[in-house]
Amino acid sequence: MDVRHAMAEPMPWLMPRWQELVRLMDSARLPHAVLLSGPRGLGKQTLAEALIARALCAAPGETACGHCHGCHMLAAGYHPDLLRVTPDEGKRMIRVDPIRQVNAFVSQTAQQGGRRVIEIRPAEAMNVAASNALLKSLEEPGEDTLFVLVSDMPSHLLPTIRSRCQQWSLKPPALDECLPWLSRELGSDEEARFWFRAAGGLPLAARELAEPGSRSLRQQLHETFDALVRGAEPVAEAARLDRQAIDAILWYGITWLEDLIRLGLSGEAAELRNPDLAPLYRQAVKNARVRDWFRLLDYAREQRRLLAEGGNPNPQLVLEAWLVRWAALLRS
Repeated sequence: MDVRHAMAEPMPWLMPRWQELVRLMDSARLPHAVLLSGPRGLGKQTLAEALIARALCAAPGETACGHCHGCHMLAAGYHPDLLRVTPDEGKRMIRVDPIRQVNAFVSQTAQQGGRRVIEIRPAEAMNVAASNALLKSLEEPGEDTLFVLVSDMPSHLLPTIRSRCQQWSLKPPALDECLPWLSRELGSDEEARFWFRAAGGLPLAARELAEPGSRSLRQQLHETFDALVRGAEPVAEAARLDRQAIDAILWYGITWLEDLIRLGLSGEAAELRNPDLAPLYRQAVKNARVRDWFRLLDYAREQRRLLAEGGNPNPQLVLEAWLVRWAALLRS
C-alpha cells in the first residue's frame, strides 16, 4: 500500500526552506538538533512533520517515499524510533519527567537501524528543570539522532538550548506566495485577501479566522464594542461572551488595539489589518489618547500571558475588567 497521501508535506510557501533542509540531509550536513521557529499560523509544523518523515524513511526522495516499512509505521501513528514530547493533556508546561524519557531514549539503539528522532513541541513549554535535563542529550546525542524542536516563541527558550540547535527562523510569506492555496481553502481570492490581512499575513491563521465559529465570535465582539460606544453596561456585555473563548477574545482585542494605535498615530486606514472596523476605530480615536490605548494593550497582553500560564483562575473577571477599561476609554 502507498501511504504517501498520509505523509506530511510542507506548505507551499515553505518549500524553499524545505529544499535547503533536503540538501543538508543529502550531504550529511544536517545537524543533530534543529529549532524550527516562527509565529503560530505559519505552517511550521508541516515542515517539522516532513523532516521527521524523511529522517525515518528508508528510501527518501524529495520527501519520504511512502512505501517503506518506516513510512507505514509512521502513517499508522507509531514508530519505535520516534519520540514526541508535548505537554500533558490539559497542561501547558512540559515538566522534567518526559525529558528524562528522552535521555533514556537517546541511549538506546535505533530499532529500525536508522535514525532516532525526538520532537519537542512547543519547545518553549519546557520548564527550567526540563530544559536543564535536556542539555546533556543535546550535547551528547549519540550517532544518528535528530532533535526537532518546534517553537512559536524561541525567545522563551533558555539560551543554552537555543545555542545547541541550528535555528531555522521562518517568516510570514508574501500574499502572492500563499494566495493560490488560501483561495482554494476559502473559495475565492476576495476571501483569501481579507482573512490573510486580518491574520497579519499568517495563512493557516487566516484559514482558522475564516471558519464559521471564528467569524461568529468576531461579529459578536464587533457588536459588543458598538454597544459599549452606545453606553451599554460592560459587565452585562461580558456575561454574554463565552469565557471559554477568552484567549481568542483577548487575541482579537489585541489585534484591534494595534490597529487603533496605528490609526491614531498615522491617521491613515491603509495599513489596518481589519479595515471593516475603521468606523469603530475612528470613534475610539476621538474619545481617548493614543497613550491610553497603549496602556490597555499592555493590560490585554499581560492578562493573556497570565491565562496561558494558569496564573489567573477566573476568566470571567478578566473579561469584565477588560471590557470596563474599554468602555471607559470609548466614552471618555
